[in-house]
Amino acid sequence: MNENKKQLEEWSKIDCDAVDFDTLEQNLESELEEQMSDLEVLEKDREKIGNPDSIGKTVKNVVWEQFINQVGVIAGEDFIKENRGLTLDLRNSAHIQTTENFTEGKIATHNDKIDYQQRYDDWQSNFQHDENGNVITHNTRSGRQEATLAPGARKPFDAGRPVGSVERGTDMDHTVSAGEIIRNPAGNAHMTKEEQIKFANSEANLNEMDAGQNRSKSDKSMKEWLDIPNANGQKPNEIFDISEEQDAKYRGKDEEARAEYEKQIKEAEKRSIDAGKQSQKAEAFRIGGKALRAVVMSLFASLIKDVIRKLISWFRSENRKIGTFIDSVKKSIKSFISNMKEHLLNAGNTLVTSIATAIFGPVIGMIKKAWIFLKQGYKSVKQAIKFLKDSKNKNMPFSIKMLEVGKIVIVGLTAGGAIVLSEVIEKGLMTIPGFAFEIPLLGSLASLIGMFLGALVSGLIGALALNLIDRVVAKKMKTLNTQQQINKKGEIIQTQDKLINVVGQKVENTRATTYTDIKERHQAATESIKDSLQTILNNSELIDAPIIEDAEIIEDNEEHKASENDKDIDDIFKDLNDING
Repeated sequence: MNENKKQLEEWSKIDCDAVDFDTLEQNLESELEEQMSDLEVLEKDREKIGNPDSIGKTVKNVVWEQFINQVGVIAGEDFIKENRGLTLDLRNSAHIQTTENFTEGKIATHNDKIDYQQRYDDWQSNFQHDENGNVITHNTRSGRQEATLAPGARKPFDAGRPVGSVERGTDMDHTVSAGEIIRNPAGNAHMTKEEQIKFANSEANLNEMDAGQNRSKSDKSMKEWLDIPNANGQKPNEIFDISEEQDAKYRGKDEEARAEYEKQIKEAEKRSIDAGKQSQKAEAFRIGGKALRAVVMSLFASLIKDVIRKLISWFRSENRKIGTFIDSVKKSIKSFISNMKEHLLNAGNTLVTSIATAIFGPVIGMIKKAWIFLKQGYKSVKQAIKFLKDSKNKNMPFSIKMLEVGKIVIVGLTAGGAIVLSEVIEKGLMTIPGFAFEIPLLGSLASLIGMFLGALVSGLIGALALNLIDRVVAKKMKTLNTQQQINKKGEIIQTQDKLINVVGQKVENTRATTYTDIKERHQAATESIKDSLQTILNNSELIDAPIIEDAEIIEDNEEHKASENDKDIDDIFKDLNDING
């Protein structure tokens, strides 16, 4: 009240004409309305303090998130099974076999059209190896280092080779020798064994020549045999008296055979590239199909979740009719559509989980748990930071802030505990017959039971911890809320007093203004009447005197009348002055 009295004293010093009391009254009414709204919010916040529904939601969300993550993980595991036990790899090197990689033993293992690993193993089996598994090599006549063939490596090539003529003393020579074909990495990478043998024994590669010359040539190329002398410094044309015509014939045959061999290698290499692209596309469709099924399953499960929640409410209600049942289903569908953004985010997480599981397959058991745990941990940290940075919590006491952050951390630990417990329960159930039964897209029965029980037990433990913290927070928050309500009510009372004073001052100002206006009007009327009377007096002298014979009587009467008129006029002026106050 002292403050209001002080406010009135201050207003009394202000020129009231300069104050817009209507605007001031309107602003105070708006301020009072906002304060009343704030008080209502505080009263509602008090009702929410310590509400156990939030704990139930925490447990439910942990279980649900585990289920959604499980859908993604199982989709990734199913992909690996269908992908011949291989993890997702869409790189060209994983599908398209190159000669360079084949030479170094880097195999395009993801190619499901051609078994390059078998080709490489077969290729390596043609060579001799030391005790460490390294290929044994030797130097040729030209000083070139080449792999030493294992015994019997040439046998498949010689088995179907046509023979020469005994009468003419000739053999059928492989122009491009079997040894050269066996050692060639490009031919072995892109051509089958049968294709190599077929070329070796084709007309394009076979050449009938002197038996002695054939044995001298052995595995050497035609040019190497003709141009490089032996240990004694002699060339074949000197030893066997080869004519220039025969020499040219041998060289021409060599060029034709090699051109055909290179042609067949190029064609085979193109087939390898095409097979790699087909395999790459097939694996992309495979993971896309699995991930899409997981996303659809996630969205469908979210819809079922909303339907079940509405049906539970329907079962609890007293009005259980078919009409209300249909309305509940419609509401659940509307709720699902209205929360589509959240559902799409969950579906996106499922998609990421499916692909991540498909990529990190070799350590899927660990990655599956670590992925969910890290994700929940990151989510908890993010929520804690968001809570601390929220402007609404700026004035919250530090002790309450720490307790609220502790609740967020416990939610994260609850999810982590659910992961560990579900793993333990799953392993225990897997030893019992029947629990290893696989459910499409969801995993084994043991996995599902372990997931739900683990999440439930961990969630209940977390709920108890949250309840203890919530009690402490609730007590502190209720005390703080009570004080805030008291302060807010005080502000409301002060605003109401100000509003009352403004209204009172407005009435007083209106009364004073009205009195002044009336007084000014009376004064103006008085002046107007005075002016009129004065005008009448001034004009009376101009009136002609009547023609009467007895002039004296007339003069006496005029004087008498004038005296009476003066008296009346004085009385009127007196009355007018009395009116003006």
